[in-house]
Amino acid sequence: MSSDTTRFDGSFGEPEEKYWFNMRTREVEHGPESPAPDRVGPFDSREEAARAPERLQDRAKAWAEDEEREREADWPTGNPG
Repeated sequence: MSSDTTRFDGSFGEPEEKYWFNMRTREVEHGPESPAPDRVGPFDSREEAARAPERLQDRAKAWAEDEEREREADWPTGNPG
């Protein structure tokens, strides 16, 4: 009996029908082949999984920019009020 996996978007799917990107080997896997700490996913297609590093980098950049904006908004400007 196989268990369902929750995707990033909250939907479900059989793990064997999905793709993962292995961050250690930099290869796409069909089904969860490697240990969970080494992979990201699941993704619906091999192409989507292959773009995982780019998506992660884009998200990390966006998060860093958001954090910087929040820091700047919270930091006193030095101007008298």
